[in-house]
Amino acid sequence: MNFRVLNKALIILAGVILVSVSGCKKNNDTSQAYAGSKAASFDKAVAIIHPLNGSNVKGIVYFIKGKDGIEVTADIEGLTPGKHGFHIHEYGDMRKDDGTSAGGHFNPENKPHGSPDMNNRHVGDLGNIIATEGESVAHYMRTDTLITFTGKHSIIGRAVIIHQGEDDFKTQPTGNAGMRIGGGVIGIANDNP
Repeated sequence: MNFRVLNKALIILAGVILVSVSGCKKNNDTSQAYAGSKAASFDKAVAIIHPLNGSNVKGIVYFIKGKDGIEVTADIEGLTPGKHGFHIHEYGDMRKDDGTSAGGHFNPENKPHGSPDMNNRHVGDLGNIIATEGESVAHYMRTDTLITFTGKHSIIGRAVIIHQGEDDFKTQPTGNAGMRIGGGVIGIANDNP
């Protein structure tokens, strides 16, 4: 093979590689910009609660971005009267019927378990939802300043879990709330379902 022919082939090959790499970089930048704009554009998330451990618990939890934090609103059916632990767990994995595949409470800062009114608590500690005797739907509402839709405290893709018993806010690391009786994955809500 002639030196000039080999040199031309190498120059052409280098050009093809350069164009391919710059095209990949451009596509990667575009997808990241798209993902970033999508992540920044939503202000509402939802979790549809399904029964766990043979319960009849079902309902819906909304998370809405407000000026003072994330507004959490839940309407849950099938609870026995009393308080029930209400937490965000680390994984949006609901493969197991007992809810244990969702892992423990969402705790990216490695803090102790506590009340939702404490700053030194798991990010996922939302306290208790209270079912009142004679009412078919338990309602929960609070604005939380630790959970977010982006960054280290993002709840998107994690799970909401409702427990059989009351969260005592003291017992580590779970609040001694008992087995998991309802759960659902948190996803970006469709404003026009």
